[in-house]
Amino acid sequence: MRLFVSNQTEDELYLCNLGDDSCKACACVLPFSTDKMYSLRKNSNWKISQFPMHGPREAPTEAVTVMVPHGLWRAWKPLQGLDASPWIAYYTKSDRRSCSLVVIPRRDSSSFLKGIPDSVPLSCLMLPGTHETMAFYGWPISQCQSQNRSLDIQLNAGIRVIDVRLSIIGTRLIAYHGIVSQRTPFSDILRQLHTFLSASSTCSETVVVSIKQEDNDTRRFSELVREEILASPGGLDLWYLEHRIPKLGEVRGKAVMFSRFGGQGQGWRNGAIGIHPPIWPDSERLGFTWKCKETLVRTQDWYAIPSFLWIPEKVALSTEILVPPEDSPSSVLSITFLSASSPLALPPLIARGLGWPKIRLGFEGVNARVGKWLLDRLTGPPDKDDTAGPRVRGWALMDFFQDPAGLVPLFIECNFRGRKAGEEGWF
Repeated sequence: MRLFVSNQTEDELYLCNLGDDSCKACACVLPFSTDKMYSLRKNSNWKISQFPMHGPREAPTEAVTVMVPHGLWRAWKPLQGLDASPWIAYYTKSDRRSCSLVVIPRRDSSSFLKGIPDSVPLSCLMLPGTHETMAFYGWPISQCQSQNRSLDIQLNAGIRVIDVRLSIIGTRLIAYHGIVSQRTPFSDILRQLHTFLSASSTCSETVVVSIKQEDNDTRRFSELVREEILASPGGLDLWYLEHRIPKLGEVRGKAVMFSRFGGQGQGWRNGAIGIHPPIWPDSERLGFTWKCKETLVRTQDWYAIPSFLWIPEKVALSTEILVPPEDSPSSVLSITFLSASSPLALPPLIARGLGWPKIRLGFEGVNARVGKWLLDRLTGPPDKDDTAGPRVRGWALMDFFQDPAGLVPLFIECNFRGRKAGEEGWF
């Protein structure tokens, strides 16, 4: 089997096969390039270093070892052994005769926005998000996130768009998914947001907070949202409430409200309840568009797919929207939901898949397919024949975001690819 190494870092990488004493076992892969390395006949251990190696016995002490598998039942996976290194490595299998080792920089997922200029609009970022962020209960119908992935864990893992759905219970707002209580009070969510956004290590970040009403008392719901925010740490000062897509520098250390509830802003200062979509058609297969001041917002939220057999079309529609349109007359924000649910397509199965699809005993889930799409984009040819790399932009909301491992870092890496001085607020 042919092994290709794709170096998607700014460093020269030196690789050496520990099972081969010949000089051919070592090679240098230049930054942002791909090179054929070796023929794999079995699982093999490799040394990776930023410094030259002339053989497996001459590896520098800082070199790290990874095991490259000979075969996979999945399309891709992150490799173990690099936790203390400045890289993340992914193994992908294209066909029976070729596979790839893709190396990207390891970025701090808890504060990755720190490395992006203030002048970049949120519409020109790739922000990973979670659909039904607080839906930890009601498996397999209502649960959309694993119970061990609390909100603070999600935020530190790189999630920057959260989808909070609430119902009025007595005098409080409680997280709900449809008719199923998710038990977390809105006040707890607000406290966790404040803790994250005010910490010295993560105050460089911002979080888009979509708030959707799950009951029918529109006027009271809006009033309670405001009252609970006022009573929470940080109060209204923690929030960006304009109906406009801000630049990153305007909202560092703030929550950006994305209001999917009515009430027309009664009781709010100047009636401002944040970014407020005027329409939201239910499960529109081809998506829909709306305007937020000067920004065209493209939205894909087709969730009622007939069955798991429609996963390929779901993925195609959900990912193609993340490729920015060429020569658009106005700024564009793309929002895509990677989630789906129907009687024959329950959230855990659609997100994670089932069985061993590589040997045709099961099917591949949305998340794994999106990860493969991202790897292909990151290692593919540059857009528009330039050298900046491919552009992937938008806000992507997932179910069970941690499955498979390594998906969120791929979304994060897109923020540092396809950048050119003078474009998208970059300098």
